[in-house]
Amino acid sequence: MNARPMHILLVEDSPTDRLIAVHAMKSARLDTTLEFAEDGVQAMEYLHAGLANPDVRRPDLILLDLNLPRKDGRDVLSEIKADPDLRLIPVVVLTTSDAKDDVLNAYSLHANSYLTKPVDFGQFTRILSVLASYWFEVVTLPTR
Repeated sequence: MNARPMHILLVEDSPTDRLIAVHAMKSARLDTTLEFAEDGVQAMEYLHAGLANPDVRRPDLILLDLNLPRKDGRDVLSEIKADPDLRLIPVVVLTTSDAKDDVLNAYSLHANSYLTKPVDFGQFTRILSVLASYWFEVVTLPTR
């Protein structure tokens, strides 16, 4: 495993759901650092700032809610995966929607995984652990 903690961008507008995600990561004893964005606009601003500024750490993983104010999570996912500088960052959709169309759309936009809330802590931590292991041990992402 990598020596540095996995840096996660959590894009979630609900303070309660943010706390639950943080609690799940702490309970799993995952070595993580977190950055938060409360809406899709904030998320894209953070990601673009990271491309322009070496002091802003690029996330190793994005946890993305679909139902966000200002810019919908579906649009954020589409923009991330269409951007050659961002598309290799794994994105886990973490949302209340279990609608078949949302699931299929997320995977068609290249989401790496799809979890529904309320989160099954065991499933959540397994997915994070597998993604962390794969992205840190198998795939070498460019740092800049």
